[in-house]
Amino acid sequence: MSTIKTSTNWEAAKRIGTGLAFITFPLVFIFAFAVHPGLLNPHLLGPQELIERARGAELLHLGHALVTLSTGLLVVIALKFKQVLDGKGAGWAGFVGAALAIFGALMLAADKGALCLTMSALDTLPEAQFAQFMPGLLAMFAKSGWLALLWGLLFLPIGFAIQAVALLRTGALPRWQGILFLIGVLLVGTPDGVEIVNLSASALMGAALIPYGIQIIGGTHYAPRATWR
Repeated sequence: MSTIKTSTNWEAAKRIGTGLAFITFPLVFIFAFAVHPGLLNPHLLGPQELIERARGAELLHLGHALVTLSTGLLVVIALKFKQVLDGKGAGWAGFVGAALAIFGALMLAADKGALCLTMSALDTLPEAQFAQFMPGLLAMFAKSGWLALLWGLLFLPIGFAIQAVALLRTGALPRWQGILFLIGVLLVGTPDGVEIVNLSASALMGAALIPYGIQIIGGTHYAPRATWR
């Protein structure tokens, strides 16, 4: 009897944790993009401008730290969608999408750790000492050397886009949620300096995923209208 109860409690904890991942991830992204300096003055930024923008921007550092921590939530979401698609005749799309999204999430964590968290540490230095690090920072923000691997974070939206299309094709998500999620993941990778687009994309993903997360926590499930074809 205790084994059954323990199993039930574990399943409930997994359900609630998964639901919270769907709710928390878009909220973190909304906050992180909303605190970017120059949000209402969008223009593409080069390495030098990115460094100058991050200097002394405490809220920006907090946002980047939260994004770093939230990458684990992206893995949970990718695996949940894979599970859903496995049961809807679109297992290959769920697997490929999850593999790409998880790899992209790992690269996102590496990106924020290498560039953003590093900037927060150097922010503690006085200007004279900070200036001595500028050549190295420029090389880092230009993704020189093996930092070129950080471009792999682009696989994150690609992977989720594959899953979003499959979720739409199978009817595993209501059409409006699937469309908002697809648009959101395609736009969230907009280059640095145009974060107003990323913010809008995060809001679209929030509109799609937060109700889904609440559904998961409540133990209710959307009845699909179709199967993969």
